[in-house]
Amino acid sequence: MRRPLIALLTLFLLAGMPFTLMAAGFDHVKRLANKGFVIGAQARLLDSGKVLGEIDAERQLSPASVTKLYTAAAALDRFGPQHRFTTRLVTSGWVDQNGVLQGDLVLEGGGDPALVSKDLWQLIQGLRQQGVSAVNGQLIISQWRFGPVECITTDRCNSLTHSRNSYDALLSSAGVNFGNWCVNVLPGAKAGTPARTMSCDILTPLIDVKNRVKTMIAGEPARLSAERVTHEGVDTLIIDGNIALNGSPRQVYRSSSDPGRQTGLTLLAMLEQAGVAVSGGYSTSITAPPGSSRELASVESETVQTLLLRTLNYSNNFMADILSLNLIEQPRASLRQAGREVEGFAQSLPGHGPLTLYSGSGLTTENRTSAQGVNMLLEAMYRRAALFPAFVAGMQTPTNGPMRFIRRGGDIFQHHVMIKTGTLNQPFAVRAMGGYFRTSKGRWGAFSVLVNGNGSTPYLPWSEVLDPLAEDLTTMILNN
Repeated sequence: MRRPLIALLTLFLLAGMPFTLMAAGFDHVKRLANKGFVIGAQARLLDSGKVLGEIDAERQLSPASVTKLYTAAAALDRFGPQHRFTTRLVTSGWVDQNGVLQGDLVLEGGGDPALVSKDLWQLIQGLRQQGVSAVNGQLIISQWRFGPVECITTDRCNSLTHSRNSYDALLSSAGVNFGNWCVNVLPGAKAGTPARTMSCDILTPLIDVKNRVKTMIAGEPARLSAERVTHEGVDTLIIDGNIALNGSPRQVYRSSSDPGRQTGLTLLAMLEQAGVAVSGGYSTSITAPPGSSRELASVESETVQTLLLRTLNYSNNFMADILSLNLIEQPRASLRQAGREVEGFAQSLPGHGPLTLYSGSGLTTENRTSAQGVNMLLEAMYRRAALFPAFVAGMQTPTNGPMRFIRRGGDIFQHHVMIKTGTLNQPFAVRAMGGYFRTSKGRWGAFSVLVNGNGSTPYLPWSEVLDPLAEDLTTMILNN
């Protein structure tokens, strides 16, 4: 008799509640469980700690690129927003009266996550200002701090021999252009002729190119596909497709098989174009320059807070993993060591709980955290007044997110939420989100949603996650 009475009393109490409270929580997101997906979710207010909704919030799941929030927070904590990484040209030789450097020219990689070609040009300018017009020795690319870093994921291990992507770039403290080759594809002289290709850095391609792109009549849509293959240490870019006679140049990016070697080829070509001949070619090294070396030129990276804007906004795997490797003081660090360093930072935060990171980018399903853990990280950074502006600035508001797929939901979701997403498709689907929201009363909240599939779950479009999340968060925002 007591059970029916309790059930009737419960129904009576619920009937008196406003509908909006009954609908609070993750009522829409939880329906993904019906398709076989495992969900961890939590949303809470940061002023009171009140939990507005949760689903298995302590369950350990793969966060994919939401991992980058951990790396960003750890980097800000260690280096501060204004820190810069320095790349140097050094030598233990001397410059003779004719401007010839008698000795090796060494590029000492400083772990700049965003070292690009224009930085190499700046180094060359500094070298010329020192009166150097030629090098009687080798160009040595010193990646003594870290690199080449052992691959731990299928994507990156495959990229040792071939790649159809740019996101799977291998890692080095002396890597340039995010570990990617870049080739411009331009239309030929007339329809039916081969397209033209040139390097994005200098006129002559820095990588062997098999150009199979045809020039089409004006107005035809461009269609390009590219694969980088490596044989006996030589990278070749195979480009297929077509480009219209009046088409704009298209840039093709594919990861290199060896970022240190890529930097050597790129800098050597630039030195020669600048009129600085290097007699001994180039080589790579994992040893530090001699202590007697002196600096000839240097270039500093953007500040950490600026680097994080690109790392988070564009979910740049190369930058995130380089940042995490910079956290290790001893040379020759592995991604797992870097992951443990970030783990140590996160697990010092109140209420975080277990965390396992095999990479700082999240480019592996082996990383594990919980929705509650992500929220504890978000709350801790919210309370770090000196770091919070640089941290939150890297997140996207759906209304102006650089990734088009995130521009979903109604006006409330579009303008009241700041988010970082994570996506993996192999060996199983991961759709993950973490970020902040502002309620209708101006209160700050944190939320995280981790959705993991398995080998038998269907492909999961982002719309099937973001649309229900937008509905659930909108309800929470309006009710608080």
